[in-house]
Parts: sequence; structure tokens; C-alpha cells
Amino acid sequence: MTAVPEAPAATQTLVGIQGVSRRFGDVTALDDVTLDIRQGEFFALLGPSGCGKTTLLRILAGFETPDSGTVTLDGADLLARPAHRRPVNLMFQSYALFPHMTVARNVAYGLEREGLPRAEVRSRVAEVLGTVGLTTQAGRRPDQLSGGQRQRVALARAIVKRPRLLLLDEPLSALDKKVRAEMQLELKRLQHEVGITFVVVTHDQEEAMSLADRIAVLDSGRVQQVDAPVRLYERPSTPFVAGFIGANNLFEGTAAGGGLSVPGLGTLPAAGGLAAGTPALLGVRPESVRLGDTGDLRGVVADVSFYGGLSHIAVRVAGHDRPVLVAEQGPSRVHAGARVGLGWSAADAVLIAR
Repeated sequence: MTAVPEAPAATQTLVGIQGVSRRFGDVTALDDVTLDIRQGEFFALLGPSGCGKTTLLRILAGFETPDSGTVTLDGADLLARPAHRRPVNLMFQSYALFPHMTVARNVAYGLEREGLPRAEVRSRVAEVLGTVGLTTQAGRRPDQLSGGQRQRVALARAIVKRPRLLLLDEPLSALDKKVRAEMQLELKRLQHEVGITFVVVTHDQEEAMSLADRIAVLDSGRVQQVDAPVRLYERPSTPFVAGFIGANNLFEGTAAGGGLSVPGLGTLPAAGGLAAGTPALLGVRPESVRLGDTGDLRGVVADVSFYGGLSHIAVRVAGHDRPVLVAEQGPSRVHAGARVGLGWSAADAVLIAR
């Protein structure tokens, strides 16, 4: 499949979310959330179940009203407009297609309800079906389509009305792994092609990292970090993000010259930035850890597995409560029971204040 081009840099704010909170009885779903979503970008709301991401999506769609805070679209108050008057469309997780209608009729339904001329409806439906690659399936019903094709119909129905903002709630969760990977590329291509701002809600890290230009990580109703995927992975700014995004080796201690001082392990290398004595975590990714005869740590290999061209190695280190994970290209030269040294470059590790 042809590689998807990089999205152009987007700088103009389309949606401004300022100090939004929402409570349901004793449960705080959103706690003083502030975000900006830029024109033309693919933005992801990522977090575990119950973190508040779907509540925020429903506020943007008009299905929920915050207890406090403001939401603007192009600088105008979005909360003052009822759901059906907002230039916003929501693609549901279940797709919610009409089973008795053809693909073309499903896509045309919203335009027909708006009373647009038939010729314009036909033209726009044909255009969007061509965009999503369903022209030859226009006369079929949803039960005659694959899961990936039904997902495309739902997407076509959402974008045919040309919203300023398209909201996607776990859009790929109903698909198997292979189809999901294909649709990730397809969603990204479509977003670039139609030029609509997409906001996707997901708990799937891989999905968010594959799709989004920027990601907001939420936990317990609060925004933990907003960043581009690579920055989020390489430089997590909170302990939650460090533990939630991808595999990470985390060590607890206090900041010291050249790294983190860990009782029983010594000073482990990491880039500076925190005052000496500050309680902190050190995070280093498995692919940044090197195995050898010498290193900052010594340990015993507990397990070796090989998958997808990578060897995944777990090493038990005395004085550390969990195995240190190492990822190496190709089959590993070490085996369970071997004594090894572990090391990494200070530039590859990050210190995070606790």
C-alpha cells in the first residue's frame, strides 16, 4: 500500500476547550480540562476506561453539557448551539447503519433530511463513495458487506455532510486485527484527503499512535499530557503517561548528578532537568537497553521470546521489584539463566518528577 504523506502543520485553533468539568453524582468524569484542537489535524483522546474521554466527546457533539467551562468552535460559543445545529458529526462505535437501506441510501439519508436537491444529493453521494472505495457496493445492504466495508459506509455517511469537525468513538474496535491495521491507514488517508478535523476516542495506544497528529492522554478526568506521538513516547511528562504509553522500564529514586539515585542499585544514567534530591522516576524503553558483559546493572535472564523480528528479553535484577525488559533486533544470543550486564545512554532515559 502506498505510504500516506505527512499532514501539513496545522496552527489555527478550531476547537477551544477551557476549564471543562463534568460530574455525575460523586463521580468526576472531567476535571478542569483545557485543550486546543487545531484546524485540519487528527486529534486523539487516549486513556483507560472511565478516564473521561467519551464524556468529552459527547460534550463536543452536544449530548452532554459541562457543569463548568467553555467550548468554542472558530472562536464562537459551541455550547450555546443545540446538537443538530452544530457543524459536527459523530461516527458511532456500532456504525448504526439502517439495515433495510442500500449503501447509497444510508449515505444519502442525512442530506435528504436537509432537503437538498436530488441532483446534489446524488452527486455528493457518488463523490464520497468514490473517496471511500465503495462505488461498486452502492446498491448493497449492510448485511452484504464485510466489517471493514460497513465501517467505510459509516465514515462516508459522516463526511458527506461536510462537517467542520468529525468525532469518532472507538471507530475500529469491532474489526479484527488485520482489518483494523488496514483501516488505520485508510482513515489517515481519508482525513488528509477530505481536510476535515478528526477527533478520535480510543483506549488503544497503537491506534492513537498510528492515527493522530497529536494525542491528549487522560486519566481520572484530567489531562496528563498533550503531545505528538513520538514526543509522547520518548518524553512522557507524568508517571501515568510513562507507565501507560508502551512498554517502559521504571525505576524509583531521587534525582542526582547524571541521573537517578536508586537505593541498592546506585546512580542510573538519565538526562538532567530536575534538582538534586527531587523524588523522581527514571523511564527507559526496552529498545534503548543494551545487553553485554558489563553495564550499570547486573542481572539474570528470566525469559526470552521472539516475535515480529524482535527478541523480547526479561532480566531479573536484585533489588528491583520487576524484570527489566530488553528488545533486540533479530534472534537473541542469550538464553534463560545467563548472567548479563544492562546499560543505556543517559540521552535515552527520561526523569519524571513524582
